[in-house]
Amino acid sequence: MADINFSNISPDPESRAPEARPPASRAGELRWDIIELLFFAYRDFVGDADHELEVFGFGRAHHRVLHFVHRYPGLKVADLLDVLRITKQSLGRVLKQLLDEGYIVQKTGNNDRRQRLLFVTAKGEALVAKLAGLQTDRINRALADIGADGADTVRQFLRAMIDRDDPDKVLQTILKPGAATAKDQA
Repeated sequence: MADINFSNISPDPESRAPEARPPASRAGELRWDIIELLFFAYRDFVGDADHELEVFGFGRAHHRVLHFVHRYPGLKVADLLDVLRITKQSLGRVLKQLLDEGYIVQKTGNNDRRQRLLFVTAKGEALVAKLAGLQTDRINRALADIGADGADTVRQFLRAMIDRDDPDKVLQTILKPGAATAKDQA
């Protein structure tokens, strides 16, 4: 990967040509500090799992599918499409690989035979546990110095970052007050 040389980039927005200047933030100054911290935090948070997934020939889409199917057994394919906000074609490719390699099983619905319900297998559960373990270790290291009150603040911040008008059933479940259990936080 090429190195980025920041020394020739001026941090002063006034030094840029008028057409290259960013629009003023509605709430005042732009939050470059938080924006960049989120970029780097996300890079490293998913990077731990990415390295493990490469061994299996999987990517982030596989991880997200496994995560949500594990967390919400019996999740309908249609709901998974809504949650992930990806095309049917993209999900189809990833899901086929996970089904073919035995990480997920698909069952028809009891009431509606057209429904395709997804469940992780023991193999899928083991991979999810390994990936979640890596990510939990990173989260615990980050939370170690800020304590329980700080963890609550982080949760509040992340919830506030999610669009509240999101119709996803899974997000509605996650955003319910008290949805996070002690087991989830352990």
